[in-house]
Amino acid sequence: MTWMNLPNRYLIVILTFVSTCVCYIERVGFSIAYTVAADAAGINQSSKGTILSTFYYGYACSQVPGGWAAQKIGGRKVLLLSFVLWSLTCFLVPLDPNRVTILVVARLLVGVAQGFIFPSIHTVLAQWVPPHERSRSVSITTSGMYLGAAMGMLFLPSLVKLKGPESVFLAEAALGVLWSVLWFKYATDPPRSEHPKAAAAGFGESLLPTEASPRTKLENGGSTVKATKIPWKKILISRPVWAIVVNNFTFHYALYVLMNWLPTYFEQGLQLSLQEMGSSKMMPYLNMFLFSNIGGIVADHLVTKRVMSVTKTRKFLNTVGFIVASIALLALPIFRTSGGAILCSSVALGFLALGRAGFAVNHMDIAPRYAGIVMGVSNTAGTLAGIIGVDMTGRLLEAAKIEYSGLSSPESWRAVFFIPGWLCIFSSFIFLVFSTGERIFD
Repeated sequence: MTWMNLPNRYLIVILTFVSTCVCYIERVGFSIAYTVAADAAGINQSSKGTILSTFYYGYACSQVPGGWAAQKIGGRKVLLLSFVLWSLTCFLVPLDPNRVTILVVARLLVGVAQGFIFPSIHTVLAQWVPPHERSRSVSITTSGMYLGAAMGMLFLPSLVKLKGPESVFLAEAALGVLWSVLWFKYATDPPRSEHPKAAAAGFGESLLPTEASPRTKLENGGSTVKATKIPWKKILISRPVWAIVVNNFTFHYALYVLMNWLPTYFEQGLQLSLQEMGSSKMMPYLNMFLFSNIGGIVADHLVTKRVMSVTKTRKFLNTVGFIVASIALLALPIFRTSGGAILCSSVALGFLALGRAGFAVNHMDIAPRYAGIVMGVSNTAGTLAGIIGVDMTGRLLEAAKIEYSGLSSPESWRAVFFIPGWLCIFSSFIFLVFSTGERIFD
């Protein structure tokens, strides 16, 4: 059986996995390419932080609209459109750190386009994936982010060295277009749940599966649920939703700070060359890929074998992941060798990924009908973390440059890693107290 002949449920998960992989190759690639170009142009750390965080302004603006659009016109279509838009932007806009306005606008556009991706993915998965397989399906899909980051860290520095920073943009655009072609050709809408035989051929429940829900046919012969009133107020004041939001913020604060600034930390904080580090520089993200899937498998096992309730499973994995990650983040600036830094960053990111089997799947537990909407709200917080964390890191390093007379010591990075370390402790407590695995939105 070829992969094109796989059941729809597997094909959708594989394609969404590849989509997140490509997205994070783009994000890591921009950080690597821009850092090289900006250093060559003499751009200071604070200005670099501003440019690196620009993406997240656009990303934040489109999270909730992305969930709304996916709910109304279908996650499959919105996902395709977002990929086409960011790929074209990467292809058309040159990487020139001295042309700040053009670069800012381009990163905003890429951020807006990619902001539609994860709400759309979770809308699609909520349509296809049944409750007992949500953890591993979501984990597989989101683990593509980390594999993409690992591949970007491994291959893109060499591409920059051989072909220059601009080549990274062209490579990313080509990957985006290739994925768009595959998604257009092979992705399908979910089967109509009012036809049992058709539904049996698909995978899981419809996005809004109530007996009273009126449905309307799509032009292409699929189906969707007519517009229903989204309970915005109930979503926004829900304590379990806010538990997800807080943990999403912390997860992405740590992830985006490390993703955007780890190359600078290796090169300026530890005086290491990314090219000379070989494959070790990809270990933090490869660890995320492995632990994300481990977390999903463990979570589904605990739930399906009735070892723990859904609520206890989410809280257990979230707590273990975030507490171990906090210890590693707090220890990171203590180490002065590449081995120690790689170990700490790998443990931190790996266990944060394990924690995603807690908070990141939880929105599908409490609100399967509004998975894209809750994901949009949650991911908006995560994106704000990127804006705050990436930009503030640049400012902290500029201040540390004065205090420590340069960036040659990990001591100047202490505050950079301590902030997400303590946030992890706080967030795990919030999730323990306020989260639930029970459905609370009908």
